Amino acid sequence: MARLRRFLASMTGRLFVILLVGMLSAAIGATLLAEAHRRQEFEQQNLMRMADRLQGFVALLESNPELRARLLETGGASVRQARGEVHAGKQDLALMAVLDDREGPVADARVYVTGFRACLPPLPELLPQRTRIPHHLRKHYPAVVPPRCRLVELTLGDGTPLRLTLQYPATARIRIFAFDPLFLSLLSLAIAVLAYVVARIASSPLQRLADAATELGQDLQRDPLPVTGPQEVRRAAEAFNAMQQRLQRHIGERTQMLAAITHDLQTPLTRLRLRLENVADEPLRERLIADLAAMQALVREGLELARSAGSVEQRVVLDLDSLLQSVAGDATEAGHPVEFEQGCGAVLRVCPLAMYRLFSNLVDNAVKYGHSASIRAQARDGQVQVCIRDHGPGLAADELEAVFTPFLRLETSRSRETGGVGLGLTIARTLAEKNGATLVLRNHPDGGLEAVVTWPASAAAPARHG
Repeated sequence: MARLRRFLASMTGRLFVILLVGMLSAAIGATLLAEAHRRQEFEQQNLMRMADRLQGFVALLESNPELRARLLETGGASVRQARGEVHAGKQDLALMAVLDDREGPVADARVYVTGFRACLPPLPELLPQRTRIPHHLRKHYPAVVPPRCRLVELTLGDGTPLRLTLQYPATARIRIFAFDPLFLSLLSLAIAVLAYVVARIASSPLQRLADAATELGQDLQRDPLPVTGPQEVRRAAEAFNAMQQRLQRHIGERTQMLAAITHDLQTPLTRLRLRLENVADEPLRERLIADLAAMQALVREGLELARSAGSVEQRVVLDLDSLLQSVAGDATEAGHPVEFEQGCGAVLRVCPLAMYRLFSNLVDNAVKYGHSASIRAQARDGQVQVCIRDHGPGLAADELEAVFTPFLRLETSRSRETGGVGLGLTIARTLAEKNGATLVLRNHPDGGLEAVVTWPASAAAPARHG
């Protein structure tokens, strides 16, 4: 049921419902119109046959005056002389219109609707047999229309008035094939399939555009959208590609400017440090050198941020467990208490240097503020997660997202004395997003802060075990 609701909430689902209802309505309407036209044609053919029988019987009476009395006595298959009092109802204008086009006395005949008893023959044995329908046709002829009777008044060429009864034959009420359950089911299925295909074709460009927008937020260097399809789709793709180029140009210019500033600042800062060594007042010299060290750290992290935002690195297939073991091993060799607890056997297509910098930054952050770090990877429901946990005091709930703001330092846990200028987590999130992942912080139930890097099912490669 949840999948059905999601489908109906999508553009494809809504187009499918609209097309299905519209096409079914059109098909049923066209079928009803065809049935009405078919019945009209069938009725017109009946009128023509009755007119032919009446005209033939009257012509026979006029051509054989000596046999007229006998012919009137016996009558024909559908035409005979009216006997006794026959009630004349409303005129049958349809049959009279057909007779108007005929020659002879029938052209001026008046036709009235009357009861069926007027058409009954005088002898019981001459009663018409019940209309029988072959067995293989009965499902298409569910009901039989009883015979109809008409009273015809006309005058022969010699002036003899006649009152005749004209019997319409019993006919079957035809049911067309569109209302057969099997036919209707097949028609509905065909329309549903066609509606779904059309809905998919119509909504697929919008889906591609939405996917491209999502990927653009993760990788600004993604391939541009192909400019294909209808005119409106091509224009949308061209506009999207132009927007991507403007964003790339804007980010590139900002990155180059930041890199240039931070790079150019290193030389005067180095000269300034050399000059500070000549300050005679030792307490003043130490304070100035500490401030200069903070400025140099700011320049270094600014340059690191510029490289992380503007670097273009080729993605390769990477064994995630091997990378995490390498990060943990390097940190351990540097004297930090870092433990690799669990791997998941996942293989990802990522930028290896950026990934190493990402996890190294997170491990350094955990060791610096939480005294130790543990690394654990897991693959679940198609997603791949890497959790790096420290054993520090953690953060307040409203600070878990705020720490990603550039140059923001939380004085309760981070200060210039402990190092850091507020760019480490900003750089880490930038590196994660460039590799199609997300980075969030959360407080671990057993204490400490945990950094979680997650690749979605659409970005993660199949897990490898063994």
